Amino acid sequence: MSMWWSLRLRREAASVPLARRLLVGAMETAGVDPDVAFDLSLALTEACANAVEHGGAAAGEDYCVTAYFDGDRCHIEVIDSGPGFATPTPPPETPATHPPAPTPPPVDTGAEGGRGLFLIAELSDHVDIRDRPGRGAVVSFDKILKWREDAPLQAA
Repeated sequence: MSMWWSLRLRREAASVPLARRLLVGAMETAGVDPDVAFDLSLALTEACANAVEHGGAAAGEDYCVTAYFDGDRCHIEVIDSGPGFATPTPPPETPATHPPAPTPPPVDTGAEGGRGLFLIAELSDHVDIRDRPGRGAVVSFDKILKWREDAPLQAA
């Protein structure tokens, strides 16, 4: 089974549940396991929320969401038109032969945001984040699908 859909949405908070409901409806209709559907819908919500919050210079600009099921895999891509991800200044060269691995910045557990990309990575099997400086960012992620026993569109 293979199917796909693509949306161009205004960068407004109301667009996030619209994209999520469309994905959930497609997965329910296809017979995707509810736990997998929940993970993907939460990951999509985080990616869309990032696009709405950071994805453009002016409110109301568009962002795009594309999702497709191909056999037992779901691929989702969210593309915005914002400034891209801010790249931190690299640390100065150290004389050690194996510099310590970078660690994510500490997250305030009471903060409203700052964990979206980490959540997407935890909920997905594969994540690809591409920066297009001055032209936006692309967040894409994949997950292997599991099916309900009565799935009408289960992959063969």
